[in-house]
Amino acid sequence: MQTAIEVSKQKAPAPVPAMSESAAIIQVIERAAMNPAVDIDKMERLLEMQERILDRNARAAYAAAFAEMQPDLPEIPEHGKGHNNASYALWEDINDLIKPVLAKHGFGISFKPGRDGPNITVTAILTHREGHSEEASMILPVDASGSKNAVQAVGSSTSYGKRYTASALLNLTSRHEDDDGKTAVKTEKAAPPTKSSASLKKRDENGQDAWDRLIGELRSDLLDCNSLVGLAKLRGDYREKARELRWPRAWLDALGNEFDTFEDKLEKEQDSYGNRVSELDSSEVPF
Repeated sequence: MQTAIEVSKQKAPAPVPAMSESAAIIQVIERAAMNPAVDIDKMERLLEMQERILDRNARAAYAAAFAEMQPDLPEIPEHGKGHNNASYALWEDINDLIKPVLAKHGFGISFKPGRDGPNITVTAILTHREGHSEEASMILPVDASGSKNAVQAVGSSTSYGKRYTASALLNLTSRHEDDDGKTAVKTEKAAPPTKSSASLKKRDENGQDAWDRLIGELRSDLLDCNSLVGLAKLRGDYREKARELRWPRAWLDALGNEFDTFEDKLEKEQDSYGNRVSELDSSEVPF
């Protein structure tokens, strides 16, 4: 006969591990499948319930892994050169830098090219190992610039689509490594306007709104401007656009700051010429 002390020394039974919601549903389905009298409609509803649970769990796993991955994603150097010598990140650089980070966090990225009439479509698919995926698509014209043949033109547009859809899905950023001394324009993003019409907010095929396109075009034009006389002409051209398109006041103020900053830089470089840009009267567009 065991004493109380001996009984107390006996091992307590191991706790039964908690069963997941998905595992519980699977057990119910297995038992139902073994019963020849089970209602088929009930079986289908059980299977649909299991699929919903698996989908929900996969989405949760995707979201958690994506949040953990964000701090590890690199800033991409801009080695490519485009129109007006504007720099951009090459797809080859993006791919090489993101692949190890994606693998570490259980992600993979793939692309589905296609055609939409004369245009190229590129769809990026970011998939997590638990099964959930997210997509981003882009429609592009065939890039026939330069001396590209038909195959190269399609390849160029496809590569362009890859880097932009991948950047959209992963929230990637890029940076200039070297601007060859062209530091005349401030690189920080100008504040967007507080008010604008619906037409000015309309986004283009690259996902940019009208303000982003405008400030990008202005900064590109400023890089090609090397005299105060040229700056005055450029300022006049933008005033005409402002009147014609009726840009909002907030836009005009921000553009004026861009012109003034660049003018100060030119004055320091060309003060020996004594070329001053005339001041606008109060009735003129402010920049």
